[in-house]
Amino acid sequence: MVGSVKLIEETQTFASGFSKREFVITTEDKYPQDVKFEATKEKIEQVDRLKEGDHVKVSFNIRGNEYKGRYYVNLQAWKIENAGGEVSPALDAAGGDSASGGGNLDDLEESPF
Repeated sequence: MVGSVKLIEETQTFASGFSKREFVITTEDKYPQDVKFEATKEKIEQVDRLKEGDHVKVSFNIRGNEYKGRYYVNLQAWKIENAGGEVSPALDAAGGDSASGGGNLDDLEESPF
């Protein structure tokens, strides 16, 4: 998904040791949408390099789970790269890092729900 970074939240760490950082991008569709993603584990470092306004391409997995009869869906980012336009130099340098990509579901932490 391609868009501009609208919002970057602080990293959240839970009692179990699980950490995540959420961010929002505004898509470039005919009708732009604000879409929230989360990064976990070492993927948080990719979000640390972002700044609001960066033009990025986010590769992600859709994760769903059930907790106490309610169902949740998370978009878990596994790669964030420069999509052209204005991007901070740190993100541009990290964009081609295939070692942090992969997208294997086994690499992603379960949701704290």
